[in-house]
Amino acid sequence: MYGRGRRRGGSPAPTKGGGRGRGRGAPFPSPMASSEADSISSVSQLGGEMERLSVQTEPPAPTQAPAAIPAPQQQKQQQQQLVPASSVKFAQRPDHGTVGSRCLIRANHFLVELADRDLHHYDVSITPEVASRGVNRAIMRELLASNSTHFQSRKPAYDGRKGFYTAGPLTFTSKDFVVTLVDKDDQGSVRKERKFKVTIRLASKTDLYHLKEFLQGRQRGAPHDTIQVLDVVLRESPSNNCTIVGRSFFTAGLGGQNEIGNGIECWKGFYQSLRPTQMGMSLNIDVSVAAFYEPILAVDFVAKLLNLGDPIRAATRPLSDSDRAKLKKALRGVRVKVTHGEEKRYKITGISASATNQLRFAAEDGKQKSVVQYFLEKYNIRLRFASWPALQSGNDSRPIFLPMECCKIIEGQRYSKKLNEKQVTALLREACRRPVEREHSIEQIVHFNDVAQDDLAKEFGVSVKKELTCIDARVLPPPVLKYHDLGKARTVRPRVGQWNMINAKLFNGATVNFWMCVNFSSLGEQMAASFCRALVGMCNNKGMVINPAPVFPIRSGHPNQLEKTLAEVHSMCNNERKQLQILIIILPDVSGSYGTIKRVCETELGIVSQCCQPKQARKCSPQYLENVALKINVKAGGRNTVLEDALNRRIPLLSDTPTIIFGADVTHPQPGEDSSPSIAAIVASMDWPEVTTYRGLVSAQKHRQEIIQDCAGMIRELMIAFRRTTNQKPSRIIFYRDGVSEGQFSQVLLYEMDAIRKACASLEPNYLPPVTFIVVQKRHHTRLFATNPNQTDKSGNILPGTVVDTKICHPSEHDFYLCSHAGIQGTSRPVHYHVLCDMNKFTADCLQMLTNNLCYTYARCTRSVSFLLHTMHTWQHSGQDTT
Repeated sequence: MYGRGRRRGGSPAPTKGGGRGRGRGAPFPSPMASSEADSISSVSQLGGEMERLSVQTEPPAPTQAPAAIPAPQQQKQQQQQLVPASSVKFAQRPDHGTVGSRCLIRANHFLVELADRDLHHYDVSITPEVASRGVNRAIMRELLASNSTHFQSRKPAYDGRKGFYTAGPLTFTSKDFVVTLVDKDDQGSVRKERKFKVTIRLASKTDLYHLKEFLQGRQRGAPHDTIQVLDVVLRESPSNNCTIVGRSFFTAGLGGQNEIGNGIECWKGFYQSLRPTQMGMSLNIDVSVAAFYEPILAVDFVAKLLNLGDPIRAATRPLSDSDRAKLKKALRGVRVKVTHGEEKRYKITGISASATNQLRFAAEDGKQKSVVQYFLEKYNIRLRFASWPALQSGNDSRPIFLPMECCKIIEGQRYSKKLNEKQVTALLREACRRPVEREHSIEQIVHFNDVAQDDLAKEFGVSVKKELTCIDARVLPPPVLKYHDLGKARTVRPRVGQWNMINAKLFNGATVNFWMCVNFSSLGEQMAASFCRALVGMCNNKGMVINPAPVFPIRSGHPNQLEKTLAEVHSMCNNERKQLQILIIILPDVSGSYGTIKRVCETELGIVSQCCQPKQARKCSPQYLENVALKINVKAGGRNTVLEDALNRRIPLLSDTPTIIFGADVTHPQPGEDSSPSIAAIVASMDWPEVTTYRGLVSAQKHRQEIIQDCAGMIRELMIAFRRTTNQKPSRIIFYRDGVSEGQFSQVLLYEMDAIRKACASLEPNYLPPVTFIVVQKRHHTRLFATNPNQTDKSGNILPGTVVDTKICHPSEHDFYLCSHAGIQGTSRPVHYHVLCDMNKFTADCLQMLTNNLCYTYARCTRSVSFLLHTMHTWQHSGQDTT
């Protein structure tokens, strides 16, 4: 239970013997008299062992026992030095999986064929330096057009920064050019000229030999320089013709733009990325959507943003302080062009403190003149929105004020701020497409972005197939789920990712003696009491033991006094010396209070809460009550179901020896939140061999820091809890790590593997259980499509359990795609699992089956989930539990 003032908190976990927390002494027979910090720092000599384990050249044979750490005398001579990320070698693929029924599917990967070319990399330096890639590209286009003789008709590829590539040598190895960039207005008149010095120097030469060796699995390190050249080549054409957002391209030719509210519109585009795979180089293409500012007059944007209706009618009313603050936040950084006089463009830095009709400036004759008077005399424009503030550009010392009605937002500017609920719904509606529609859209993108007609691709010998890749996949069998023996249904085998427990009882029903209900909704007292009786009855019917009588009668509270009401309930129970095990909360009728309730209950008062929607409490349907009962049971320390194979110890590399499974993730603030910390969370299994119950810890750390800073301390605490609940120390560690991009693999592996080793060594000398470290990736663009309509779920998606470890996977490292859930809407996204370190020597089948089976242990519903860490994060009270 969370305690007041704790930096880290964990949810209660069932214990054997009734113990919980830290009150039972040291669980490991290790020298723990010193503080935790001293214990952890005393194992800095493990750096050499860390290097040996995480930087594997050849893995030991599967029959070998884990190597012992060096003797203490040798350890003292070692220094903790993390090896460079470039030298880290990840786990190799042990074999390909064979379990499951075979099926044929398609993936949005397109085979890239490469002709042999002599690739040259040149370094570009532009003076004065320019931050915009678009301006850099314009400079290089002008340079090529005016100096064609120096490039011998070659068609170079340019990345918009420093990289300049050719398929063959140029006539020089280093040369300086002077480029004049002319800016023109819409009428073609010269607005201004800028001169740049461009220096081009030969950086390196490369060929495709090492890339081919890597693709064949005969070379470990990927030749990133070569892949970078080919990626720039394939991005050159869309970069010149589309609006670029990250690795995605947006253009009106792919479906146009649709309004999503408040002056924001949705653009459709496409994502593309060149990837090395088992079948060769592959171009991954997917549909993208993004929010952009509407290219409209600033006054129209203000009317939409603030919901003012007709801007002409609202022109006479000044804006309120809250509206001004909202407007300033929305328009900061937006580029506009003026509609009067000579066309000029400005970047908005804010809005004026006064209304436009109150702004004055010093004219050329030295006299003060109002902005309204100036526009009337200079441009014959009578300002109609003079009661509104003006847009401000420039800086505070030399501001430039622009009347809103004379400014238009420039097209193609992405809206990167947080979207409201209405905008998110509209954006998701545009992005959510059934598999058949999405596949058709991807095919349209391939034809739109026709590489066969791209002169630059021809120059570099790059061609791309237009057909989606066909893959021989497998559908893994679902696990058998074990319920209580007293129920009519003792075991259940899910069908298409879901099952029901109509005649089943919970495997371990929790006992709840002290509970209470707080009603913040408009439900009457009798209806709320009826709901509580029905819920308690359902819990008892499913195998829980809940006291029919609450500690106190139902307490009604006003939605505006959430914190006060919850504090009073907590005080009442403490005065009676009856600590609440569960607090049932009927939410207010208006949404928005859930976060406050969870913060107060779980992190301040130490109360385990279960929130319920008032409309569902009115209906009081059996299905809803059953879903809530599942959540209450796990929060009260019970277990809903377990894997039968785990119970019978039939899961390889899990059931043979005490094994702890970790799940770790870091949640970052929303875009635009520059000061909020990132939140690291680690959960770990607390029961073995069932691995169904998890305990979680959370910790705040530096803003947008992906590596878990307190990893060693959190792991140590969770391993102590595992020992207390199972009376055994873990002999094997399986670590699933979420949220890591490919560029961070090396750093995260080295730091967090080192943290695991430090945590283990601080508990017991020479204690080094073997670790399997797996990165879980959800944010990727690989999509899988069924070829046989008879092999789909109800939504038309591939079947739950579909796994792919060939063709589109890494040429030599151990990774696979797994779609463990049934689709509900849109196109299912498979999860990508990449094994970075595997000291336990999992076979492909063992790890794929284990991962798929764990996705069926989600405690909140009778469905398999798409994401393995969902099953673990169920045990963190800070997660969403509203039903």
